[in-house]
Amino acid sequence: MTLLVVLTVLAIALLIAELAIYLYIVGSQLTRIATKLESSAEVVWAIKRNAEPIESGVERINNTGRVIAGALPLLYGMAEGIIVGATYEPDPDTERPPATPAMKRRRTRLAEAVGYTPGGTS
Repeated sequence: MTLLVVLTVLAIALLIAELAIYLYIVGSQLTRIATKLESSAEVVWAIKRNAEPIESGVERINNTGRVIAGALPLLYGMAEGIIVGATYEPDPDTERPPATPAMKRRRTRLAEAVGYTPGGTS
């Protein structure tokens, strides 16, 4: 009977030791998490402090955007009227010649910049 009691006490002691080790590990991890959360909270509060002066500007920008959005249908109608009167329509009876290049031979000045002229004197 004493052997059974000793083994039971030993098992309970091992269980308590395992729980203590587990709690120590979890506690250290929670401490690290709390430290990181605290630094994150400081960053969030700094962002909030920096964003407070911007709020009034955002309201003005939103109001301006609403005004522009309200004027878009009117502007679109005016643009349609301008385009109808200003669209070029070529005469269908005349035949157009093929397009010609604007210049004959493309010339580079990079060689001249270093003192070399191809086919000429320097």
